[in-house]
Amino acid sequence: MTAVYYVVFVLLGLSSLLTVVRLVRGPGVLDRIVTLDVLVTLFAAGIAAEAARREDGTGLPVLLAVTLLAFVGSVTAAHLVEKREGMR
Repeated sequence: MTAVYYVVFVLLGLSSLLTVVRLVRGPGVLDRIVTLDVLVTLFAAGIAAEAARREDGTGLPVLLAVTLLAFVGSVTAAHLVEKREGMR
């Protein structure tokens, strides 16, 4: 079962690297906002995978806090982009 966790962590790391590349190269603000949301989601998936690997649920409150902050941040950023687009 340990090999499965290694594969998961390698895939999460590769996905995070590609997401950071997209963050740097993103053409617009909205693309960067979505990319940051994906990056936070990958971070939360890493926390969940580590909790499963250790069979320990102490990281779950951190996982909940991270996902709530990601949701609030994405909604706030989308609202601000919508407001800015309306001003043009």
